[in-house]
Amino acid sequence: MTERPLDLDLVQAFVHVAELSSFTRAAEVLGGTQAGVSLKIRKLEERLGRVLLERTPRLVRVTADGADFLERARRLLVADREARRWNDAPPQRLRLGISDHTTGDALPALLQRIGAVSPGIVFEVRMGFSRQLLDAYDSGELDAVVARREADRRDSEPLRRDAYGWFAAKPWRHAGSDLPLALLAAPCGVRAIATRALDDAGIGWREAFTGGSVSSVSAAAAAGLAVAPMAAHLAPAGSEDVGPSLGLPPLPPAPVILVARAGAPESRRALRELAAFLKADGG
Repeated sequence: MTERPLDLDLVQAFVHVAELSSFTRAAEVLGGTQAGVSLKIRKLEERLGRVLLERTPRLVRVTADGADFLERARRLLVADREARRWNDAPPQRLRLGISDHTTGDALPALLQRIGAVSPGIVFEVRMGFSRQLLDAYDSGELDAVVARREADRRDSEPLRRDAYGWFAAKPWRHAGSDLPLALLAAPCGVRAIATRALDDAGIGWREAFTGGSVSSVSAAAAAGLAVAPMAAHLAPAGSEDVGPSLGLPPLPPAPVILVARAGAPESRRALRELAAFLKADGG
C-alpha cells in the first residue's frame, strides 16, 4: 500500500453501505447509482488491499477487515467536516417533526444516524400527531416532517408502508363484555381509525389506558392492561396480534411519508440519511 491519501468519496461510500447493509440504499443517500457505489467500494478495496464487504444476492455485510476499518473511516469523515467548518459560520438548524407512530423506540438510532452525517446542524425535533405536524409544516413552523399519510399529498416522498394490528400481552386474558383499549389521546389518527372500525363492526370497547407516547401505549399492552392498535414493527416484545382470534376488524396499513423543503446541502444530506434509515427500518 502506498502513502497516497485515501479518496474520501470512496470512504464515505463504504460507510454508508456498511451502515445500511445495502448498495441501493447507500446510493439513495449519496444521490448516485448502485453501480457507481459498487465501483467506489472496489476502488477502496484495491487501494487498501483488503476485502471490506461480503456480497451475496440477498446480503451485504462487513468482513472482519471491514469492521476494523469502519470506525476509522467514520473518524476520517468527521475530521474532514471539521476541517472545512469555519468558527464564524452560524450553525444550521433543521426543524424536524416526527410522528411517534413512525419511529417509536427507533428514534435514538435515527437521531444518531442523521447526527453522524450532519454534525454541524442543530436539530429541533418536535414529536406529535401526523395531522398536527403536517399543519405545522404547511404554516412554515417545520422544515421537514415524517408522518403517517392521512390524506393525499403530492409534495411527499413515500418511505414505506406499515402494517397495523391489535397487540396484547401473550397469553391475552380478558374478562368483561367491552374490549379494553390502550390508546393515545385524541386527535391521534390511529385512535380514530381503530375505534371507528370497532364501532362499525358493532364491537363494544372501553378506554383502559391513555398514553402520551407510543412507548407508553406499548408498555400498557405488554403489562396486560389492554389491547393496543399499533404498527406491527412497534409492538412490544412478547406480544401478539390478537385481532384474528378475537374477531376484530383488520386495520388498514399506513404509508409513511417525508415532506421537506429544499435547504442547505448539509440539511439535504441529513434528510437523505433519514429517508434511507426509515426505509430500512421498515424492512
